[in-house]
Amino acid sequence: MSNDTILEVQNVTKDFPGVRALDDVNFRVKKGEIHGICGENGAGKSTLMGVISGVHPVGSYQGTVLVHGQETHFRSVRDSEKMGLTIIHQELALSPYLSIYENMFLGHAKTRFGVINWDDLLEKSHSYLERVGLKEPPETVVSKMGVGKQQLVEIARALSKNTEILILDEPTASLNDDESDELLDLIVELKNEGLTCIMISHKLNEVLRVADEITVMRDGKSINTYDARTQEVTRSMLIKDMVGRDMNALYPEKTPNIGDVVFEVKNWTVHHPEYHEKKVVDNASFNLRKGEILGFCGPMGAGRTELMMSIFGKSYGANASGEAFLHGKKITLASPHDAIKKGIGYVSEDRKALGLVLIQTVKNNITNSSLPQLSRMGILDANAEIEAAERYRHSLNIKTPSIHQMVQNLSGGNQQKVVLSRSLLAEPEIFIVDEPTRGIDVGAKYEIYTILNELAAQGKSIIMVTSELPEAIGMADRIYVMNEGQIKGSLDRDEATQEGIMHMALS
Repeated sequence: MSNDTILEVQNVTKDFPGVRALDDVNFRVKKGEIHGICGENGAGKSTLMGVISGVHPVGSYQGTVLVHGQETHFRSVRDSEKMGLTIIHQELALSPYLSIYENMFLGHAKTRFGVINWDDLLEKSHSYLERVGLKEPPETVVSKMGVGKQQLVEIARALSKNTEILILDEPTASLNDDESDELLDLIVELKNEGLTCIMISHKLNEVLRVADEITVMRDGKSINTYDARTQEVTRSMLIKDMVGRDMNALYPEKTPNIGDVVFEVKNWTVHHPEYHEKKVVDNASFNLRKGEILGFCGPMGAGRTELMMSIFGKSYGANASGEAFLHGKKITLASPHDAIKKGIGYVSEDRKALGLVLIQTVKNNITNSSLPQLSRMGILDANAEIEAAERYRHSLNIKTPSIHQMVQNLSGGNQQKVVLSRSLLAEPEIFIVDEPTRGIDVGAKYEIYTILNELAAQGKSIIMVTSELPEAIGMADRIYVMNEGQIKGSLDRDEATQEGIMHMALS
C-alpha cells in the first residue's frame, strides 16, 4: 500500500443466498481525491461500499480491507466511523421530527455524567453548516426542508464525526439539476480541504465532471480504473465497461405505428389534498393515440405526477373535476381498482414506497394486482401464479436467482422490471409510467426503453412522465409540456428540442 493510498480493497468476494454480489474485487483510493464508482444496477457497487464501511461485517465476506495501511475488522458502521470513514446512503437516514443540529449529533454526542449539553452542540453546529453552505437555522425541523438541503445535513453530520473518507451512494438521485450542481460543487470544495470522497453514481456526466479517478464495476467484478487527471475519459468508454459492449445509441430504434385517439382528458382540475384552495392541476386537457408513446415534461413541481395519479382512480388530490373518455365514451375512474378494470395501468415514480412490497417475493409482487384472474371460484391457483411470474421473469429479463427471492434484494433496475411486470399482467390498454428509469443505470434503461417500444408496437398506448428531457426526446412520439399545474403546449417528435421544451415550460 503506497503512501498516498488511504483505502485499499484486496480480493474481496461476497455472497448472498443464490447470488455472488462481489467476485475478487480489487480497489484503491488515494488520499484527498474524489473517486467515482460506476456500474449497472446489480454490479456490486453498494455491496462493496457496505463491506468497506462495516454494513457487512468482517466474517461475512472473503478478502481484506485496509484503511491507512491497517487491516480492518469492522463489525458495524460504528467501528468504521471510529476510523474516520462515513457512508451516506441513497435513502437518507435523518429523523424527520428532530432539528438540524439534533440530527447532526444524534448517536455520537459527547456527554458529561450521561447528560448531553444541547446548547453546546447548537453552538458547534454553526461551523459545520457554514462549511456545507446550509443557511437554515440549526433549530429548523428537518421535515420542513427539501431533499437537497437534507442531503447537506447528512454531509454536515459526517463532518461533525471528524470524517476523513466520505462515501456518497447516489447522492444526486433525488435532486433536481440546480441542487445536483450545488452538491457537486460542495464535494469538490471538501476535496480541496483535504477530504477523501468516494461517489457512487449512475449519472456518468456528474462522475466525469468531478472525479479524479473512476472505477467501473460489472457483475460483481472491478473491470477498470481510469485516472481522469492524466487521460481523457469519455462517457462511451465507461458505458462499454459497464455493459460489456458498445452502446452507440442510447435509445432503441423504432418505427411508430400510431392510430386513432383511444383516451382523452378534458378540463381536468385537481386541488391539493390538504390545502383545498390550491390548484395542483389546472384545467388540463390532452389526448392519447393507439400505439403512441406520449411524453409529459416540465420542471420540478409542474404537476405531472399529480395529474397522472389523480387520473388513476383519484390516487392523489381533492375535488378532482373534469372528464375522461375511453374510445370516445365518457368514463368514471373512482378508484385505482376501477382504473385497472377499465384497462389503465400505472407505475409510480417511487417504486420502493408506492410500487413494491419489499418484504414480499418477486412472485407476489408481480401477481398481487391480478389475483382474481389467477383464481378459480375465489381460490388462488398457485400453479397459474408461478407460471405468470416466471413468464414475466423471462420476458423482461429480471435478474433474480428465483421468483421466490425477496424483491428488496434485487437491484433498482430489476425492481423496476418487477413493477412493470405487475402492471402488464393486468393487461392494460393504457400504460402510465412515471419516471420509469429513475435511479437505474444506462444498460437497464435501454432494456426498459425496449420494453416500452415493444408495448407500443403491440398497440398499447403509453404515457411516460419524465424529468429527463433527452429521454423524452429520444422516446416520445409527442410531448406535452407542463408547468405550475397547467399544460403549456405540445410538441411533435421531430420538432422537440431541450431548448424548445424549456422555453415552452417557462413562457
